[in-house]
Amino acid sequence: MKTVATFAAGALVASVARAQVVQWDIHRRQTETKLTRRQDGTVTEVITNEKLKGGYFASCTVGTPGQNLTLQLDTGSSDIWVPSIDESDSKSFLVVGENEFSISYVDGSHSKGDYIAETFEIGGATLTNLTMGLGINTDIPYGLVGVGYVASEAIVDSTRSTSSAYDNLPLLMQKQGLIATNAYSLWLNDLDASTGSILFGGIDTEKYHGDLTRINIYKDSRSGVFSSFTVALTSVQASSSSGTDSLAAEFPIPVILDSGTTFSYLPTELAEQIWQEVGAVYYDEVSLALLPCDMENSQGHFSFGFGGSGGPMINVTMDELVLPLTSGSRSIPLPDGPNAGQAACQFGIQNFSSSSTSFLLGDTFLRSAYVVYDLVNNEIAIAPTDFNATTSNVVAFPSEGAQIPSATAAPNQAEVTQGGSLTTPSYGASGGFQDDKESAASIPPPLDLSRIAVIGASMGLITVGSGFFLLF
Repeated sequence: MKTVATFAAGALVASVARAQVVQWDIHRRQTETKLTRRQDGTVTEVITNEKLKGGYFASCTVGTPGQNLTLQLDTGSSDIWVPSIDESDSKSFLVVGENEFSISYVDGSHSKGDYIAETFEIGGATLTNLTMGLGINTDIPYGLVGVGYVASEAIVDSTRSTSSAYDNLPLLMQKQGLIATNAYSLWLNDLDASTGSILFGGIDTEKYHGDLTRINIYKDSRSGVFSSFTVALTSVQASSSSGTDSLAAEFPIPVILDSGTTFSYLPTELAEQIWQEVGAVYYDEVSLALLPCDMENSQGHFSFGFGGSGGPMINVTMDELVLPLTSGSRSIPLPDGPNAGQAACQFGIQNFSSSSTSFLLGDTFLRSAYVVYDLVNNEIAIAPTDFNATTSNVVAFPSEGAQIPSATAAPNQAEVTQGGSLTTPSYGASGGFQDDKESAASIPPPLDLSRIAVIGASMGLITVGSGFFLLF
């Protein structure tokens, strides 16, 4: 999980429960809570997304009687953990691992305490004896709902043994009969959308365009187990009115699809080509690539291909990649270069320079894709999202281990190998990216980037010891 200091999260709204399907809906800037139950038995839980902090947050109830908490949803981790609450008031509270819960993050934050078993409710759908962490000693103001593989639970990292794993949220949902199999679909919707959803146990055929295409999830090469949603990124293209460039990299690139990460992080050589296409410049003062805010109006886009030829292709437009950068209520101007003085924004694609660090496709990518995570068959299905879809057609997985409904396999995954052209692109598309946009907004007053201490910290909440290993 990785967050950015300039992104905000809010509260939550509504829930609905469906037999064999559990859905959490995502709302932005919502303040009231509303629960509804439909005749078909589905459960919808509303979570909030706001631009000024990273993440999608869910309203949950813990304990007996239940206490309402707001927790961050994260496909990049596997534990639920909650800040310490008044556990003496809960009749169902049970410590199952005293002082055994411990997570540290690369930004220096942490959460430590006990493992507990508790009642956990998501809008009318109730799980009993769910194991979760209790953050007794933590400097993080909110907890997390991790929905990844059990092999990446904090206790497994601590003991260095998968035998320590417990049934986490999606697995216990399946075992307690809420869903038929350990799988879910993610529809984040666009950056300014008021609704989106994570749907456990099914897909919604009205939330994407075209067809779902299945690609393989890859094992951790060191441990030999499935521990993250790592897939093969096999191409990136830049397209605008002035042309199309196939960008050069050592494809395939193993990337983790992680909803707990605000930005997307790619190898430096690839990120720099993307920056050149859009005119983004990296600034050491804030450890970020920045660009003029009016680039959100550019008509150019990037196409991300997966699983080799014939695999899914997702287009990400510039309005999903340009994110605010402010100091309080004050815009920050770019300090130099051809765009000096124009309002600066963060670019949604940043870089990692070391293969020891995970390459990640976070929310700046995931909003443009409808993604189905199948933790039983170890596959992910992807299709272009249908932004702001107003209809729904939920199809449940019929049984444990059933394949993703309505999805076909990418035809040439067996041919995905290390290699590929490293020819420098012509950057023929760059002119269109920078010309096909509205003119810049008014120039903000000067502000020294070096004096902004927090902005751009973009420190990741990545569990210490959960390193990244090349897979291809």
